[in-house]
Amino acid sequence: MPLLGLADTAVIGNTGSVEELGAIALGALIFNFVYWSFGFLRMGTTGFTAQASGAGDTAEVRATLLRALVLASGIGVTLLILRGPIAWVALELLGATPQVERLTRGYYDLRIWGAPAALGIFALLGTFVGLGRTRYLLVTQVLLNGLNIGLDILFAGVLGWGVEGIALGTALAEWTTLAVGMLLVVKVLKEERTDAEPFFPWERVLDRAQVVKTLGANGDIMVRTLFLLLGFAWFTNQGALFGDEILAANHVLLQLIGLSAYLLDGYAHATEIHVGRAVGGGRRRLFDEAVRSATELAALSAVLLGVAVALLGPLAIGGLTDLAAVRGQALTFLPYAAAYVMLSFPAFQLDGIFIGATATRAMRNASIASFTAFVALSLGLMPAYENLGLWLAFIVYVVARAAALGVAYPGLKRSIGTDVSASIGTSPSE
Repeated sequence: MPLLGLADTAVIGNTGSVEELGAIALGALIFNFVYWSFGFLRMGTTGFTAQASGAGDTAEVRATLLRALVLASGIGVTLLILRGPIAWVALELLGATPQVERLTRGYYDLRIWGAPAALGIFALLGTFVGLGRTRYLLVTQVLLNGLNIGLDILFAGVLGWGVEGIALGTALAEWTTLAVGMLLVVKVLKEERTDAEPFFPWERVLDRAQVVKTLGANGDIMVRTLFLLLGFAWFTNQGALFGDEILAANHVLLQLIGLSAYLLDGYAHATEIHVGRAVGGGRRRLFDEAVRSATELAALSAVLLGVAVALLGPLAIGGLTDLAAVRGQALTFLPYAAAYVMLSFPAFQLDGIFIGATATRAMRNASIASFTAFVALSLGLMPAYENLGLWLAFIVYVVARAAALGVAYPGLKRSIGTDVSASIGTSPSE
């Protein structure tokens, strides 16, 4: 997944201007905010799917996916209808120079046409993760991002279409991947099916109690994700106040953080699968083993990734941009990016635990509390330390996310049933 952001940055960073690189940063921020506001289409689907799988209810697995796809379609069409007002609000809120704003709008106007497909893909990914079908998850992601990278290089690098070429390549890749992903998910659901109910169980899909439960959980996840995205938006927007070079440099460093985050998120995804199955089957031992194993691996990986960012960061920065001023600023703040990576794994792991358990209220509250702390601390540090103060507050932000979830973790653990016979290798049918 993060290879896409790296490719976008590298293509524009080596063929474009500081303004174009800034436009990619702001354009990516807008779509991260818009799309991941509906991240419940992935996270909620994962939690409910894993729980249904753990309980051996394969009809509910299919119903969960159909609910998510219906929501994704409705939201995607709504985003297309409201594309003009969304762009206006986003650009009014983001502090950018007129040239960067103009380029960002060109990027937005093309990429927004991929919205229904992008949200539909979230639902498919949630199903693959919830069922533990990570090979299909990998195939889908490789197709999406591999095609996207290839089209970026063709449109922006070879044909010289700039940021608009990047946007067009992304939209085309999203629609292609949705079509292929639908074929894959139908294949998986047929393999998983053990019930005699209709393959498309619309009666279950429209069940009032399940719909209310789904919407309630999704609402909590949406608020949680909005505040998480607000944190990254605040970081990007405050960096823009220090000039286009700082904006671009922070964006380059966020690509390194993003690469590390997605790698660490692999452990969180694995945790979601096993925690969801543990909750669905009331198996306490499975829960404990999944949490312990994944967290130990994530901690070790976070340290290694942090060291890699610190040591190999200069080489990566040089590959991502040939703009000397941007390189210099990125190198200055590279150690803080490495520190962020090392300290980020508890937040990711706890996210995985709470998503798998669909303990969404605690996630919502933790996100609000940590964002509030981040904004307050950054406002206190930036007047004296400028971008350094922003980075210090950003590091505290990811630690605060983990601390807030950690407070709720003991209660979540106590709520899961005890089954001394279960283990990570036990399938739901066992």
